[in-house]
Amino acid sequence: MLQKISKISWMGVVLSLVFYSFLGWLWFTVLFPNQYASTLDKLGLIPANPEPIYLYGPPLTILPTIITSALLMVLLNISSKKAAMEFAFIIGLGFLVANTFDIAINPNIPHPMAYGLLVGCFHMVGIFVSCLILQALSKK
Repeated sequence: MLQKISKISWMGVVLSLVFYSFLGWLWFTVLFPNQYASTLDKLGLIPANPEPIYLYGPPLTILPTIITSALLMVLLNISSKKAAMEFAFIIGLGFLVANTFDIAINPNIPHPMAYGLLVGCFHMVGIFVSCLILQALSKK
């Protein structure tokens, strides 16, 4: 397994993390801030200066997903753009979107379907582009 970990493109991991983090900022603060707040019944209640955990937490939680995806891409020998897109689709729907809806369907999320759709789409875009970055920078 250590041999496989050494084949991960760590530059790809870093660039994917930067992209995913930027996408999160763009998605939730520029493109869809009101829609996101509305899914939580927090319209007009999101603080202008959020606590630091809301800024550094998401990159820290998505990093294991990116590293795991990079390792799986090595183990599965995903070397073409087409294979990377197929892999991203499977990982995105099978893990990220499914988990997002699982989180959404609890009593603390007032609009679970809207939340799941908005956040699930964010993760689909994020993992899709991340897998393309990982494939493009993979060690051949």
